Amino acid sequence: MSNRSRIRNFSIIAHVDHGKSTLADRLLEATGTLADRERKEQFLDKMELERERGITIKAQTARMTWRAPDGEEYVLNLIDTPGHVDFSYEVSRALQACEGAILVVDASQGVEAQTLANAYLAVDAGLELIPVLNKIDLPAADPDRVAEEIEEVIGLDATSAIAISAKTGSGVDELLERIVSDVPPPGGEEESAPRALLFDAWFDSYVGVAMLVRVVDGRLQRRQKIRLMARRSEHEIQQIHVVDPHPRPVQSLETGEVGVVIAGLKSLDEVRIGDTLTDAARRADEPLEGFREVKPMVFSGLYPVDAEDYENLKAALEKLRLNDASFGYEPETSAALGFGFRCGFLGFLHGEIIQERLEREYELNLITTAPTVRYRVVHKGGEVEEIESPAALPEAGEIERIEEPMILATIHVPQDYVGPVLSLCQEKRGMQRDMTVHGSRVQIRYELPLAEVVVDFHDKLKSATRGYGSFDYELRDYKASDLVKLDILVNGAPVDALSLIVHRDKAQARGNELARKLKEFIPRQMYEVAIQAAIGTRVIARTNVRALRKNVTAKCYGGDITRKRKLLERQKEGKKRMKRVGQVEIPQEAFLAALRLGDE
Repeated sequence: MSNRSRIRNFSIIAHVDHGKSTLADRLLEATGTLADRERKEQFLDKMELERERGITIKAQTARMTWRAPDGEEYVLNLIDTPGHVDFSYEVSRALQACEGAILVVDASQGVEAQTLANAYLAVDAGLELIPVLNKIDLPAADPDRVAEEIEEVIGLDATSAIAISAKTGSGVDELLERIVSDVPPPGGEEESAPRALLFDAWFDSYVGVAMLVRVVDGRLQRRQKIRLMARRSEHEIQQIHVVDPHPRPVQSLETGEVGVVIAGLKSLDEVRIGDTLTDAARRADEPLEGFREVKPMVFSGLYPVDAEDYENLKAALEKLRLNDASFGYEPETSAALGFGFRCGFLGFLHGEIIQERLEREYELNLITTAPTVRYRVVHKGGEVEEIESPAALPEAGEIERIEEPMILATIHVPQDYVGPVLSLCQEKRGMQRDMTVHGSRVQIRYELPLAEVVVDFHDKLKSATRGYGSFDYELRDYKASDLVKLDILVNGAPVDALSLIVHRDKAQARGNELARKLKEFIPRQMYEVAIQAAIGTRVIARTNVRALRKNVTAKCYGGDITRKRKLLERQKEGKKRMKRVGQVEIPQEAFLAALRLGDE
């Protein structure tokens, strides 16, 4: 379709669970894009895991054709985005391909942390925002209060906000009219050298890498030789598809259109999200403004429970990496757990999703070590080193200081729960920035260490606010902190998989907790087993697993006491010798229990 004035590229943004994917279903139905037999809940959430958890993990796109009341026909390109903070990079990528965004706000819950974060992302990208109040069919819905909140918190004029119900479909036709009237048609030069923004890519085992692109200038067509400007590689376009909502082959993509380009690339390493596609012979002078490289923030070790599964785990990680370029991995060895991989994720939920996909899709049984963040170690000589696991921490004598990543957290909570939230943030070594009251809700901003947030902060926040609190964060900078390496020793031998980097003030409590937990799961031996938590050579917590005792005097009926004593002494000597040569087998349950400490 060459008439750009009839194209609208828009995205749906909102907080988790405010009804983005359901609204996408209604839009697909209202435009007749989906046949009756294809209708199902959350049509664009293709992954089984997305459907089960009720969250969007990958941004999806769909092209719809809609006939306006005046008889004009429009092409609407919808990009449905995730709402969880761990996937905000998916949102920022999708917004670069749009001219407008529908900001969905739950009419009963109001503005939440990610409503605000995603709205700012859209404003920064220069998009036209259409505020929409969803779930007006709920008894608790209060559209007037929520419209006021949108104006107060986000600073967006909500007088013309559309009240809809994505569940029943009421208000959807009015929304389609607003998309056509408010979202500007795409700009760009039709006659200039082609430039297309590559904003997503995935791997298909039949055709290789599929690149989702938005054509900004010129046109792309089959058999055209293209150049990836950042990678400086050249390929020939083999297929072009538009997704409406199933891939449909087309001959070309015109200025302003969104589609899938397949050019025979064999792996995702050959493409870079944010790259610009241009013509190999008639190149564009300047690439389009891309995206910042996404860096993993949370790191965990993944180990197969059965050592024979190592090769299967390696193959599974390679395949997953093809579909999700945002996580990285490298081989790692642990004396306690054997061979595995150190993996980097965007956040704790992202790590959970990857682990669950490995266990389900590839039938692997895995142990995950406690999540850590990337620390910055400044050596006494002045050189700076970044480390992602406690095992990589240098000796204490070589360290000048350790710096940890800090985040700025924005928390939205009803007024009744401000007290518990403040005490939770203080417990997590937070520093309050400011607090703003908007009607019945309060926005609190805290500076927190990322390490305190990755494991259980979200769960504790939900518990403290009975599910009404929400939070979003952005990475700020690194800050020097009094951090130490906490080692766990079993009978004097360190168990590397249980080592942690913790703040000195929390080391004793954490050490006691770990030692106590291990005591429950390490089976009793014929000799006493000492479990210790230590910082360097200083033991800060200790507990013992008592020895099993065989009754060696059972066969002595009466008689001289010295005979019994001799047998007991001999038993004691034997146990000492056994302790010297014996090695304690630590069961998998003990590791799992220790690593789940933070979840309690």
